[in-house]
Amino acid sequence: MTTVTERDVQLLRDALGPLRDREQVAQRLLESSAKHSFDPDKELDWDSPVEEGKWFWPPELLSLYDTPLWHKMSEEQRLDLARRESASLASLGIWFEIILMQLLVRHIYDKPVTSSHVRYALTEIADECRHSMMFARMIQKSGAPAYPVPRLYHNLARILKTVSTTPGSFAATLLGEEILDWMQRLTFPDERVQTLVRGVTRIHVVEEARHVRYAREELRRQMVTAPRWEQELTRLSCGEAARVFSVCFVNPQVYTDVGLDRREAVAQVKASGHRREVMQSGAKRLTDFLDDIGVLRGPGRRLWKSSGLLAKSKNGAVTLRA
Repeated sequence: MTTVTERDVQLLRDALGPLRDREQVAQRLLESSAKHSFDPDKELDWDSPVEEGKWFWPPELLSLYDTPLWHKMSEEQRLDLARRESASLASLGIWFEIILMQLLVRHIYDKPVTSSHVRYALTEIADECRHSMMFARMIQKSGAPAYPVPRLYHNLARILKTVSTTPGSFAATLLGEEILDWMQRLTFPDERVQTLVRGVTRIHVVEEARHVRYAREELRRQMVTAPRWEQELTRLSCGEAARVFSVCFVNPQVYTDVGLDRREAVAQVKASGHRREVMQSGAKRLTDFLDDIGVLRGPGRRLWKSSGLLAKSKNGAVTLRA
């Protein structure tokens, strides 16, 4: 197999243009991290009381919004659903970030330890540690329980993170980061939402922007330089990750906990055109990018379609306020 050197990579390009120098990208991200990183324990007011009548998540982003069940629910039930879905999403975020940290450690294991690329990966791992602790603290503050992903998918992730290729790891990273990032960008400016939740999402959005840049640049590099078998495996694993992610996005136990019929709620979420539009709008920037660099092809694309995250057209967006 021919070894692709850093000099060779600089001469390569994909559909988005020339590949950037890995060390230069990492150095810029390290500079940004030095200027715009946060300590959630000090940055946020964890002692302030929960605000009565405020949402823990924008109502339009809740899974049951505008379904027949939603219209039958009391305002108290809707607020409770928001509190529990926020806890469910935070639980999903912690699960995913623990996986991501393991994938990053694997990625840098054979890399030069003094490189800026490795230094930034370690910086990102430190960010993710703080994010996971921040999400856990937010769950506790809300008074809702943690909602772990189903055991089947918890164990399936063990296999996925063990066999994942390097490009597959970065594709999965973007899947977990970009959809939640889209939702959080709508959440932190929303004055209807709890002040603490807005603060948590603001910190996450600022720091995740760097993580997304790092993952995108590295995925582009990997898809250009990886052998064909690895590219094909990446397309499949990314599609399967999308399917699992969409299934695990909200733990159905939240519906039972707010006094709803679980099976009916799940069925209405699946049938909801609004929910489908929310999820596809959240994934659109990512799916456009993956399509451009050749990840959404073959059987992997069919898995993305089955996940419900791949829009049929490039139009459409969700507006929070009527």
